[in-house]
Amino acid sequence: MALKKRSKVNAEFSMASMTDMIFLLLIFFMITSTVVVPNAIKVMLPQSQSQTTSKPLTRITIDADLNYYIAHGKEKDRRVSFDEIAPFLRARYAEEPELYVALYADENISYKEVVRVLNIANENQFRMILVTRPK
Repeated sequence: MALKKRSKVNAEFSMASMTDMIFLLLIFFMITSTVVVPNAIKVMLPQSQSQTTSKPLTRITIDADLNYYIAHGKEKDRRVSFDEIAPFLRARYAEEPELYVALYADENISYKEVVRVLNIANENQFRMILVTRPK
């Protein structure tokens, strides 16, 4: 009979410590997942209070009606479709590897349109400058 009493005592197992460990791991992973933020698009932003001199810029302009315009140097801006932007930039980059691309985007367009152009620059490793107006 003494054996049965002992086995009954050993059959009881407290899950409190296991539950505490699971809870702590859950909190740990929740906190670390909010800290990790991927930064896929790197953009050089100019200072809006002073003028910078740089090499001739290739310009991409997006107006409020979502029309795209491209130009290089002193060329006049010409209207193009979105699909024509990447080949234009690649051709300019082949001529000038130290290419800077200036993006003029109307303040009323959505970020989605700006990010589409920034993705082209990021995929091809072009230097992109977002043009702002001074305060």
